[in-house]
Amino acid sequence: MSEHSNIQFLFEPRSVAIIGASASEDKIGYKIQRNIMDGGYRGTIYPINPKGGDILGVPSYPSILDIEGDVDLATIVIPAKYVVRAVEECAQKKVKFLSIITSGFSEVGNWAEEHKIVELAHANGMRVLGPNIFGIYSAETSLNATFGPADIKRGGVAIITQSGALGIAMIGKTKIENIGLSAIVSVGNKSDLDEADLLQYLNRDESTKVILMYIEGVKNGERLVEALKRVTKKKPVIAIKSGRSKRGAMAAASHTGSLAGADEIFDAVMKQCGVARAETIEEALNWCKFLSTSPAPKGENAVIITNGGGIGVLAADACEKYGVNLADDPETMKEIFDEVTPDFGSIKNPVDITGQAMAQDYEICLEAAFKHPAVDSIICLGCETAVLDVERLTESLEKVHREHGASKPAVLSFFGGQDTENSIVHLRSRSVPIFLDVYDAVSCLGANYRNYRNLKDAQAKVEDVFDPRVVDIERIKGVIAKVRAAGRTFLLAPEAQEVMVAAKMPMPQSKLARNLDEAVQFAEAIGYPVVMKIVSKDIIHKSDAGGVALDLLNKGEVMDAYEAIMHNARAYDPAAVIDGVEVVEMVKSGTETIIGARRDESFGPVVMFGLGGIYVEVMKDIAFRALPLNRAEAMEMIKDIRSYPLLLGVRGEARKDIEGVIECILKVGTILQYCEDITDIEVNPLVAYDQGDGVRAVDVRILLSKSAKGDHHG
Repeated sequence: MSEHSNIQFLFEPRSVAIIGASASEDKIGYKIQRNIMDGGYRGTIYPINPKGGDILGVPSYPSILDIEGDVDLATIVIPAKYVVRAVEECAQKKVKFLSIITSGFSEVGNWAEEHKIVELAHANGMRVLGPNIFGIYSAETSLNATFGPADIKRGGVAIITQSGALGIAMIGKTKIENIGLSAIVSVGNKSDLDEADLLQYLNRDESTKVILMYIEGVKNGERLVEALKRVTKKKPVIAIKSGRSKRGAMAAASHTGSLAGADEIFDAVMKQCGVARAETIEEALNWCKFLSTSPAPKGENAVIITNGGGIGVLAADACEKYGVNLADDPETMKEIFDEVTPDFGSIKNPVDITGQAMAQDYEICLEAAFKHPAVDSIICLGCETAVLDVERLTESLEKVHREHGASKPAVLSFFGGQDTENSIVHLRSRSVPIFLDVYDAVSCLGANYRNYRNLKDAQAKVEDVFDPRVVDIERIKGVIAKVRAAGRTFLLAPEAQEVMVAAKMPMPQSKLARNLDEAVQFAEAIGYPVVMKIVSKDIIHKSDAGGVALDLLNKGEVMDAYEAIMHNARAYDPAAVIDGVEVVEMVKSGTETIIGARRDESFGPVVMFGLGGIYVEVMKDIAFRALPLNRAEAMEMIKDIRSYPLLLGVRGEARKDIEGVIECILKVGTILQYCEDITDIEVNPLVAYDQGDGVRAVDVRILLSKSAKGDHHG
């Protein structure tokens, strides 16, 4: 890696130039320099202002070219019309990174200037952060090159945000919530550097324990997927994605010049990458705080300790929602809690120490839970009562957390009046993970378990990557070339079948009959029953044209069907060019599934799976994954659909050939990944039979791009 491309110099610059530094306190250039100086930055600061003179006691320079020393990072905060000239001067100076605060580029339709900046930067070995950002903060060098709050608490949370205003607000909010930051970076229009680039550094940064991303739209989604898969094997990543609704997506596009992709695909890809998606900013920050300070669990057994049955039931409901498994072995629960709970309490899980519980009862129970090896995590709850001394309880909870909080994850939630709320404020200031709402508490524990399982799976999982050589890509490209030569952007049935044969997809026997005699001959050779379909580039919807005949049992029915299909086709479109009639083996019934693959605007090639019929058409019971895909990921995708139990076999039915389905998913994905001319593939239905009996791809639809794209070998 060359010095100029090393992302480390963005986060750890040895020198910073502020192009647009100002002595006027109401200017952003003044605020940024003030923050850099007040933050304790350990490098050299170069204010740039044509008027010269001292700014905040530091000599300024008329131009960056007047600086004698090297410049690692140039922060640009001047009107948009002057930015290109400033970039040119930075290029002459051999600056490594540009942080362009200035707005007025692609987010308002000014794409040309933005492209020019990036071209200039790349031609001269520079990288660009922004434009349309609030800057960058890095705890590693105490660099606060933002125009946000000056006072930033140091800690283990790194934030990447596409929204500048929201990012600035997050700085203030993290301070209030006692959340320490290792870095916060605004990416704005993502003209050059994006989340994938920044993740490269944050993955290596030992001080970063948790990464939070606020995303409005995804650019270079394939790179982002690769980066996230690497990072989540080491540390948790949390994402907030706006633009879920149609109106939200429109707002995102106008705000940053990026297009929000389909939300269901984003959601599926984040899950595939091991990223936890938060619904709200509050939830995301709760997770960040808890994950950056709490230990990882060593097992799945959680215990609820409460003084009220109602709040305990709420917690149990929340555990089911957020994937927290409750310990349920009666003997173990008795061993831990029998001696520390009142006779009229309950040692079942939730452990109910009753409304008569006092502070010391909580302390004793918590001590027992923390010390016992069968308890992996703790949920401590309470309602304020007349006998519960809140002040004394606060002391007990703080003591237990101080002595045992580092040994296993624990969350607390107490509900009551002013005394309880004062207690919560105090305990939060002491970094005790306590919440007003039970669901907020359990949600944090659930995030911890999600990360625990993700890391556990990453360590245990053998990456069973599908070998693309199974698919004859060159043969498929030959088929595509013939379709191109014919001037079409879609494949006829025999062409699509040839693609499937090249991919070694299990297909029913099929032949193209050019006349009645061939139709009979082929039907006899294939064996009855057969299906017959019109083949014409001018008749896409075969059924609408009366161009399909099913369940033909003998020679006579084949002859009648051939004549009827030809008659119907000519009546439907007299000018249609008819290639013939496809005679196809009629496959036996089984469980119908659907496999699709297409090029997503955000993530590139993605694959889809679902059960066929009403499950996909009405219930939209489908799952997505980004390519490339390994067998484990394909299996997880299948498990994602609500109707997955039908594949396992219900009411005495046998398990379906799921392994055969996985193989077909991987083959369809490989075709799309390596043949860039193909935009869409749909295998519908793919009939799955009982385990061991295989699958059959009954019908295939393949579409091409309007113009040739070339080959992809990534």
